[in-house]
Amino acid sequence: MTIARPLPRQPGVKAAPLSELQLKFTDNEAARLLYGELNRNLTMIEQAMGVKIAVRGSELLIKGAPHDLEITAGTLRQLYEMIQLGSPLYQQDVAYALRILSRAPNANLKEIFQDQVFITANQGRIAPKSINQKKYIEAIRQHDIVFGIGPAGTGKTYLAVAMAIAALTANQVKSIILARPAVEAGERLGFLPGDMAQKVNPYLRPLHDALNDMLGREKTAALIEQGTIEIAPLAFMRGRTLNSAFIILDEAQNTTPEQMKMFLTRLGFSSKAVITGDVTQVDLPADKHSGLIDAQIVLKDIPGMAFTYFTEIDVVRHPLVQEIILAYGRQSESRAVNSAKFLPSRKKG
Repeated sequence: MTIARPLPRQPGVKAAPLSELQLKFTDNEAARLLYGELNRNLTMIEQAMGVKIAVRGSELLIKGAPHDLEITAGTLRQLYEMIQLGSPLYQQDVAYALRILSRAPNANLKEIFQDQVFITANQGRIAPKSINQKKYIEAIRQHDIVFGIGPAGTGKTYLAVAMAIAALTANQVKSIILARPAVEAGERLGFLPGDMAQKVNPYLRPLHDALNDMLGREKTAALIEQGTIEIAPLAFMRGRTLNSAFIILDEAQNTTPEQMKMFLTRLGFSSKAVITGDVTQVDLPADKHSGLIDAQIVLKDIPGMAFTYFTEIDVVRHPLVQEIILAYGRQSESRAVNSAKFLPSRKKG
């Protein structure tokens, strides 16, 4: 593929505020996959970047602002090269690529998207979809204790579970332990019938969902029955030493500092721990302090630990989820400013 310089304009014609860029592809099949069915991928790029793309067989003529042209061309070029290497291209991958290169134009999409973590039961490929997700995976590989902190939908828990299953499959660990604090999310669920496992199951359902998605229900159930995978409320961790295990603490913002200390000191030899949470969604009583917030201060300088922070940019759910997170963030900031305006001022004297 070649990238031409902006096309020259006719003498005497006043330059328009937009520029033009021409891309030429040599692999027609790869170009077809890049464009998408009915050119849907190109349409998505037009809408996201505010450019116009004219298709002429294996050539594209792109018009737009210089910066937008650079991002568009870089995205198309890197995705085209990945397709030539045999990588499948999904429509959401185009959106992720645009998001990454809009903020980091020199990023290498191949290094991010092709960092395969695990192949699911239905042959789905789990790989990072943002720079922070890539950093998170690398941190888990290189450190024994990793904190993943950020809003919902950024892949904190899902990627941690995928890394745990990959480690189990490679015989790097002998068991996976998934824990959550049993804290109600602003609701009163009342009396729950059944034995202890049935009572806490609603709190642990998201972890079951991730495992079922990756391994399939039958294999997940078999590994849980064997004890190879254990899903339990955080309170069940007390008094244990966990060797050769991959341990994940989910919803860690709802731990107290005492619970966080208890969990972290369960770590035994040849084990890893990943702690995930969103410090903006603490459901603890008002008089309780979050152990996840506390850990960022207490543990920040300890070698062997890593903190990875996610933002709304890393959201990999429905596109509206990113907008919802931003909207609530703006509302919180507005409330803080308005509250400050009405605080009584202290008079001197």
